Amino acid sequence: MKQFFKMTFATVCGIAIFLVVTGLFFVISLVGMIASDSASTKVKDNSVFVIRLSGSVEERCQEGSPIDAFLGMADMSQMGLDDLIASIRKAKDNDDIKGIYLEDGTVTFDSPATAQQLRDALKDFKKSGKWIVAYADNYMQAAYYVASVADKVYLNKTGMLEMKGMGGLGEYWKGFLDKVGVEYQAVRVGKYKSYVESKTRSDMSENDREQRMAYSQGIWDYWLKEIGESRKVSAASINQWLNDSIAAFACPEDYVKVKLVDKLMYPDEFKADMKARLKIDKDDEIAQLTLSDMLNVKSKDKKEGDEIAVYYAVGEIIDNPLTGFMSGGEQSIIGNQTVNALNKLANDDDVKAVVLRVNSPGGSAVASEQIWHAIKQLKTKKPIVVSMGGVAASGGYMISAGADYIFAEPTTITGSIGIFGLIPNFKGLVTDKLGFTFDGVKTNKYTHFEEDLILKKGQENADAIKCMQGFVDRGYINFLNIVADGRKMKRADVDSIAQGRVWLASEALKIKLVDKLGSLDDAVKKAAELAKLEEYHAKTYPNQGSWIDQFMPKENKGTYLDGELRLLLGDFYEPFMEMRRDQQRNRLQARLPFSVATK
Repeated sequence: MKQFFKMTFATVCGIAIFLVVTGLFFVISLVGMIASDSASTKVKDNSVFVIRLSGSVEERCQEGSPIDAFLGMADMSQMGLDDLIASIRKAKDNDDIKGIYLEDGTVTFDSPATAQQLRDALKDFKKSGKWIVAYADNYMQAAYYVASVADKVYLNKTGMLEMKGMGGLGEYWKGFLDKVGVEYQAVRVGKYKSYVESKTRSDMSENDREQRMAYSQGIWDYWLKEIGESRKVSAASINQWLNDSIAAFACPEDYVKVKLVDKLMYPDEFKADMKARLKIDKDDEIAQLTLSDMLNVKSKDKKEGDEIAVYYAVGEIIDNPLTGFMSGGEQSIIGNQTVNALNKLANDDDVKAVVLRVNSPGGSAVASEQIWHAIKQLKTKKPIVVSMGGVAASGGYMISAGADYIFAEPTTITGSIGIFGLIPNFKGLVTDKLGFTFDGVKTNKYTHFEEDLILKKGQENADAIKCMQGFVDRGYINFLNIVADGRKMKRADVDSIAQGRVWLASEALKIKLVDKLGSLDDAVKKAAELAKLEEYHAKTYPNQGSWIDQFMPKENKGTYLDGELRLLLGDFYEPFMEMRRDQQRNRLQARLPFSVATK
């Protein structure tokens, strides 16, 4: 028996020692990997910065856990616009980098404005006198729009260029919901507030069609103008050719004839062209720098002078974090967390001004108002300037309206000043189809307010619907007052351009919803001007956290599992996740009715 205990004890000790050693080895390896990854990249002479136009580009890339990276589970296809622009500026200032190579052409952007801002950064890079070349097997529309800024645009001899125009199809669930016995009850203010229509109609309303056509045409005209200027072809000629020839099905040679592409070549021919451009021997390798490399290249920007805080407000505005691994992995603006962060910036004496970078379709009306209130308080202490990204609409516009000054990109989608409530009614499914009935007691008329909304119909829940409409009406009046106060307008004038209407920034400028078209840099300069700063530097918030923080992220990042779910569901991913999110959203919503992602 003693021998048995001795052997058992020895085995347990052996396992424990093995686990400790293995754990130490894991930590040492991980720390080494992180240290290596954060080490400054040395740039070789005659280098090329390679920007791979594949995967997706979002306002700001989320940091995944180091464990994901260690296990090879990190989503390496997602790029942040901020990282790309910062890297392009470094490349512009680095004498050892001779040019930029835009590789591939299948990238997806979270909005047309994101593609426009990347293109603007590349256009600025060319001012250095350095070259940009693009080569792809196939160009999707948004990728080609970006690539068209290059000095030379090349295409594989068997490749395709997809240019079809701007548009989008809405998804309407009423037919499906009728079959399963679920009916969505919509209460809204604003004839253009069309989010509810996806659940209550089987087709697009004329008001929604009007606003969607207006911003789609506006963005398309802007893209054609930019492409035409770079390719030295009139925008009208490009548009006419697309209508006449259906570019997606044209022969590759046709792209060259109409000057959308400079030359068709196979990959080995393009590689030889690159070596000739760099004046290196055909047997030598091209020194290439990836985005990851560029992020670790030292910047020449000096962090001197007073601090201007650039706070990123990205994603849907929500009251509380969405829970569960199927929350979608989307970035979000969490009401109380954002309020606390803005209060800290307001009370930080080192911060002399704040730029709020907004890229949000809106969301919870309650959380949006809380953030607006925090911004109004901050404004009493220091200047605050808004820089709108791809979209700053509905709740995203509400949080912007209180700023001292508002900049928007030319293709920003904004406005959508309106409120709605969308309540699913399950009586047809639960009672009529499945046979469940409900009965109980209550001390007051509205004790079962929520239950009446979702389990009763017609006269049985008329009072509850009336109450919900009252909430929405008051929310809309409050929204109008917020905009009127922030934009120094009369409430009636705001109402005339509100009604949930979505506006392209170039039009929003004319109706005083924004002050000027410009970039994030322009917003920082304006903040410095308002704060009367001569020397200043920008610092971004919220920071991405230390590598230790990333072991236990506070929010679900949805990296690997979410990526796998996207691959599994394909085009059905967004509708599926939208149903999932609807269950956790605030009843009172101020949000955009559609996605603005483009490819």
